[in-house]
Amino acid sequence: MKPKINIGGQAVIEGVMMRGPSHIATAVREPSGNITVKKDPLVTITDRFPVLKKPMVRGVVALVESLVYGLKALSFSAQASGEEGEELSSKEIALTMAFALGLAIVLFVIIPTYAAKYIHRSITDPVMLNLLEGALRLTIFFVYIGGISLLKDVQRVFQYHGAEHKTIHAYEAGVPLEVESVRNFSTLHPRCGTNFLLIVMVVSIFIFAFLGWPALWLRILSRIALMPVIAGIGYEIIRFAGRSEKQWVACAIAPGLWLQKLTTREPSDDQIEVAIQALRAVQPQEADEVKPSAG
Repeated sequence: MKPKINIGGQAVIEGVMMRGPSHIATAVREPSGNITVKKDPLVTITDRFPVLKKPMVRGVVALVESLVYGLKALSFSAQASGEEGEELSSKEIALTMAFALGLAIVLFVIIPTYAAKYIHRSITDPVMLNLLEGALRLTIFFVYIGGISLLKDVQRVFQYHGAEHKTIHAYEAGVPLEVESVRNFSTLHPRCGTNFLLIVMVVSIFIFAFLGWPALWLRILSRIALMPVIAGIGYEIIRFAGRSEKQWVACAIAPGLWLQKLTTREPSDDQIEVAIQALRAVQPQEADEVKPSAG
């Protein structure tokens, strides 16, 4: 039996990026109405260094590579859709990633960790303090997702996110990749990156709960240092959930599906057509068993 093949995806500006076993393709609806598709070979560092495929480590590598390919796809989509004149250079992509990482640290590490010191005035138990800090971090995450979902441009991207999920659902079900078939599937997908983010948030709450309550700078430093570990654990959990069909697993990932009601929207047929073009570009020609993943 041939190995299972994973296909992931991401919504971009006026389009969808799909990642197959050997290629990455980004399909974008141009201002003229035509669909342009950019297809590139998939180059991963794990092919050169197989040790990076080990559990826990592979999650961090996959996250970094997904960010890089995602930014490249976003840059191409912005240029193809008429938003920008040129694609981002490697240096610009690195700077964008550094800025995004810095913003994430400020929003989800520094702010909740600093704010938790005010809770310390009335609560002294370290475990409870860390749990409350985690609850605050989760609240900021929900508010952030809910806030950006109100933006008109983001809502359109979320429509393409829904189109991506529908298309991968159809591919997984083995039905023809036609608009009429894809339209009937759900915009929610259990292997979505939104699920991964929520799992990371929850895992961080439990890990940080047992780190005690040291000085503020040490709490911030410990949370930043443990980010790769938490990402690795989150990746293994969502990887397991993607392979399992057990009912308790479905119940455990249900909150991530509910959250996708904010990060996806019902797409138009034109948007579904774009997602189909992206998936067709990376679709393996032969596969005995296919179980894709969504983004």
